[in-house]
Amino acid sequence: MDMHTVVVGTSGTTADDVVAVARHGARVELSAAAVDALAAARLIVDALAAKPEPVYGVSTGFGALASRHISHELRAQLQRNIVRSHAAGMGPRVEREVVRALMFLRLKTVASGHTGVRPEVAQTMADLLNAGITPVVHEYGSLGCSGDLAPLSHCALTLMGEGDAEGPDGTVRPAGELLAAHGITPVELAEKEGLALLNGTDGMLGMLVMALADLKNLYTSADITAALSLEALLGTDKVLAPDLHAIRPHPGQGVSADNMLRVLAGSGLTGHHQDDAPRVQDAYSVRCAPQVNGAGRDTLDYAAVVAGRELASSVDNPVVLPDGRVESNGNFHGAPVAYVLDFLAIVAADLGSICERRTDRLLDKNRSHGLPPFLADDAGVDSGLMIAQYTQAALVSEMKRLAVPASADSIPSSAMQEDHVSMGWSAARKLRTAVDNLARIVAVELYAATRAVELRAADGLVPAPASQAAVAALRAAGAEGPGPDRFLAPDLAVADTFVREGRLVAAVEPVTGPLA
Repeated sequence: MDMHTVVVGTSGTTADDVVAVARHGARVELSAAAVDALAAARLIVDALAAKPEPVYGVSTGFGALASRHISHELRAQLQRNIVRSHAAGMGPRVEREVVRALMFLRLKTVASGHTGVRPEVAQTMADLLNAGITPVVHEYGSLGCSGDLAPLSHCALTLMGEGDAEGPDGTVRPAGELLAAHGITPVELAEKEGLALLNGTDGMLGMLVMALADLKNLYTSADITAALSLEALLGTDKVLAPDLHAIRPHPGQGVSADNMLRVLAGSGLTGHHQDDAPRVQDAYSVRCAPQVNGAGRDTLDYAAVVAGRELASSVDNPVVLPDGRVESNGNFHGAPVAYVLDFLAIVAADLGSICERRTDRLLDKNRSHGLPPFLADDAGVDSGLMIAQYTQAALVSEMKRLAVPASADSIPSSAMQEDHVSMGWSAARKLRTAVDNLARIVAVELYAATRAVELRAADGLVPAPASQAAVAALRAAGAEGPGPDRFLAPDLAVADTFVREGRLVAAVEPVTGPLA
């Protein structure tokens, strides 16, 4: 077994394992303990299925139709039917990494031994992941309650050899053809298995885990760009002193201040706020960067706690308990995950907003303390970064709309049986857009700040060694420095990739040491 294999046991999984499987194609194996737990739980379900008394999910209909007792000869059809009927998604396809996370997290819960699914079904789920077969899942179809029903149903449909899926070569084909090509036998679902494959928060949880990984990088990147902007604006780094942040001991605030202070170490630009254009204090967007960035960091930490709890959970209804009971429950409700997804959209919007305010300050000759208008080479003939800031402002405005919480809404369904839902899937989908936009916003500030730092250096002021490293790495990546106007979109795209891939952080850490 190598480092690229993730072993699924009975006690949940980790965020790192989710990312490894979803994004990096790690192989999946079931532990021996998981296989034993699956088999033991299945014996309980089989025993209940043989009894004349109705048991929800085993020998009854579902949701508002749970009052009907289903005879033995119709139960296999019942399981097929729930998958087929619930695979009712619409809209664009969901990204491959999201679907892989969804599949892996459902397998995680199945492997817990609390769902009653047979070992061979779980093994087929692992086989699909390992073969690189990705079901076609659509944007719309989940209300975030009773699980991400439609998305998970499209995945279960592929297990049955029905519907469409994408092969490892990226081509969409009928699922039956793909399974046959990889030697995978379609699953024939038995009692409870159709329901168990559909009833979880796996889609919203997978998107939360990946957003947290992306936001960790973006928050560190934003600390760096804030430091570069402070430096370019000849601000003071005295506001970053550890003793100032110790008297307001929010953990994230102290971390962001420390990151910024390390980036600015050795700068010849900071502390000039009393020179040619005296000012008592720097603007809030500069002075309060650790407070804003830090509050977001603390929100990320809370969201990671919630994600960790959910990663350790077995979410299904009904569940098989160790004493042999099969009990209905409400653990499938997505509220805990939905709330933090919305919290993250709010803090991402605010981080984008403060980044944009610093960019605007860098471009305004009345507030930039000696920098040329719009950082242009020959202002008037050249427009410089004027419209780069427009693009950034448009993204910030979109971020504010995306920050409106989805989880504050609920729309009743299933003949009022499911009368309060979380909308967690919707919260996750808009957060993915917000994270993408935040990377672009941070990239625009980086592009402006590095140009401004270079202009200061041309005037004889020496930037911090970490700043010089950031500038050199961005230029080496293909984003050009100061000069006459040119086609700007390619440079901004380079900066976006540079930030998104973590290369900004990697560029400065050899100078600063590891940043948090």
